[in-house]
Amino acid sequence: MNTKEQKYKKFITIVSIVIPIAVAALFGIKIPNVEPLSFLPPIYASINGLTAVLLIASVIAIKKGNKKLHEQLNTTAIACSALFLVMYVAYHMTSNSTNFGGEGVIKYIYFFILITHIILSIIIIPFVLITFMRARLGNFPEHKKIAKITFPLWLYVAVTGVIVYLMISPYYV
Repeated sequence: MNTKEQKYKKFITIVSIVIPIAVAALFGIKIPNVEPLSFLPPIYASINGLTAVLLIASVIAIKKGNKKLHEQLNTTAIACSALFLVMYVAYHMTSNSTNFGGEGVIKYIYFFILITHIILSIIIIPFVLITFMRARLGNFPEHKKIAKITFPLWLYVAVTGVIVYLMISPYYV
């Protein structure tokens, strides 16, 4: 492993630990005397949808041999995911969480989707960063190997983010 890769791996490890801890900590903090940012959920859900589209377009681009477009689409998808995260935290720091109001089987489906979405949204962080790092360092055989895992996981997180929003949106106050 070269020096650049070692530096990236340290950074990836730190970011992969800090982001979930920071989100969990900030999730519990409410900013007093601030208007709730209640307009954000449809925006960040749309950003999740856009991320899914970017990921699919990225795979199509690389299959057609367009490496430059592939790189641009993935970089944009990473930026969208970061923007989603900022808006998600901002919303939860100014607003109370919304409870799902569905009953019966749909409630179990909702919680299954929500729980798998949350768990995989944490797991995906190092996968995305390692995949990106390997491409940036020109280690394309290893990039391709991990991308085969990263793509479906990241796509699942992006799509289920939209599904969670659609399922809970009728219960926003």
